[in-house]
Amino acid sequence: MQAIKTGRLSLEPQVAAHAEEMFAILSDPAIYEHENAPPCSLEWLRERYTRLESRRSADGEQQWLNWVIRLPGGELIGYVQATVFPGGRAAIAYELASRYWGRGLAREACQAMLAALAAEYGVRSAHAVFKRTNTRSSRLLDRLGFTPAPGDGEAEPDELRMVRRL
Repeated sequence: MQAIKTGRLSLEPQVAAHAEEMFAILSDPAIYEHENAPPCSLEWLRERYTRLESRRSADGEQQWLNWVIRLPGGELIGYVQATVFPGGRAAIAYELASRYWGRGLAREACQAMLAALAAEYGVRSAHAVFKRTNTRSSRLLDRLGFTPAPGDGEAEPDELRMVRRL
């Protein structure tokens, strides 16, 4: 896994050493308006990041690619991640601290990750699943060229699954 540079951001492969900085970001209550919950403790997050450093599921079938997003001044602002499945498919996710919403940073980070997934990992299609009430994610994915998946496949009734060919 390699670092990725964009015009305004650096995406660094996520490691356990990022847990402390990321814990503060992931404790932002605005992030959880639509789903999930913040990490229960710094220790829990550090252990999770340590497990993810393997970059593979226990059975070796999935690649776990996680990057933290850093501004030029050094501040971490969130993450992007992809689970790469056999056959060139990937599920993506992202979270940014709410104070950075609306600046195009999530789009820039996701675009860079999607380009790397296609070029370096053979990914041909990506999908994301989110709560239907999450209009920010809907707009972001639309701007990234994702479209609603027919039948919503892996989504619950209150979720939407969007896909994009890479």
